[in-house]
Amino acid sequence: MNFEEYLQSKKIDSHLFKTAEPERWNEWKTIFEQMSPASFTAQKLYLINSTRRKYLVKISEDTPAKKPATASPAAARPVIKPKPKIN
Repeated sequence: MNFEEYLQSKKIDSHLFKTAEPERWNEWKTIFEQMSPASFTAQKLYLINSTRRKYLVKISEDTPAKKPATASPAAARPVIKPKPKIN
């Protein structure tokens, strides 16, 4: 996974981020290349959230929105009837 793909997965527009803050983008890219994506996320978690708010990826109208999963009806349970008492 390269840095641009990582930003896309975090819903950050890489192009906007790079043009607005090139020094921070280059710094993050250098750090990202030296560690795993999970470690980078743990190290920059709060900065990633604020950066996402600034450079959020715009969802295009061509992309279909995900529909919420509908719950499937519960399977019918067998009815257990007590045996009649014979006196």
